[in-house]
Amino acid sequence: MPFQTRSSRTRQSTVLLVGIMVLILTIVAVMAAVLLANGTKETSMQLLQWKGRGTTKNLQEVILGRCYNYITTVNPELRDKDCQKIWETMQKAFIYKNPCNITTEDYQPLLDLASHTIPCNKSLFWSKTNDLVHHYTKTNHNFLTLEDTLLGYMADGVSWCGNPSSPGINYESCPKWSECESNPSSVYWKMASKMFAEGACGVVQVMLNGSIDAGAFRSNSIFGSVEIFNLDPDKVSTVQIWLMQNIGGPPSESCTGRSITRLKSILEERNLSVSCEDNYRPVQLLQCASDPDHADCTLCPNSVQ
Repeated sequence: MPFQTRSSRTRQSTVLLVGIMVLILTIVAVMAAVLLANGTKETSMQLLQWKGRGTTKNLQEVILGRCYNYITTVNPELRDKDCQKIWETMQKAFIYKNPCNITTEDYQPLLDLASHTIPCNKSLFWSKTNDLVHHYTKTNHNFLTLEDTLLGYMADGVSWCGNPSSPGINYESCPKWSECESNPSSVYWKMASKMFAEGACGVVQVMLNGSIDAGAFRSNSIFGSVEIFNLDPDKVSTVQIWLMQNIGGPPSESCTGRSITRLKSILEERNLSVSCEDNYRPVQLLQCASDPDHADCTLCPNSVQ
């Protein structure tokens, strides 16, 4: 009988232990399911789809690398700029924030850190001439575009945006300019463009595309909506327009065209002197590198044949 009693107690203990283990496993399974559900919900928030490309991979390394290169090789006079602080300030402007609710206040500390003066007579604005204008500034260092400043150099060709949930940055997609006006890139470039225009002095240049059917000057471009209205008539003596047409292509507009006439009117109303030149020769010679035998590329294009 004592042996049977001990055996019965052993079975009871075993059953109780198994029951406890089952209960623990059930609790663990429930908790895991809850965590998985929360994780799935958070992931779905992070993967909110926009129409633009997502944040550039290794953004921190890209911005820091460009910043250090700029202050050491491109413009050593800015060697005292703190690139680490510039990156941290830039990141703070958009990380963990709704990418459609960015404000000028978010970026102001960054602009204060990274801005620098541009010498008079060197500012070169552009619209729809991206490749050509930067090809020109790479060969002629007498002119600087916004992308040749520290702010423009760091961010050129880069995309970025935040997200309210972890990890705070959206690498999958970001809003395009057309999706919401107050997205990180749009606010950044408009502020940088405004500052670039405000700092211009002396004779300034603008390179426009004369081979666009819609017109060389567009009032909804950054140049047409931001930069021309922030040129200071007390500092800028003349605005020189370089209207460039494609080599061999029919010109859609000349310096007497409708959109250029409208641009001249806007500038003159702001008490700015204006001049315009079709196919500014030093720039046209760069275009001729791809088609040197074309008639437009002869040394005396206006001579009688």
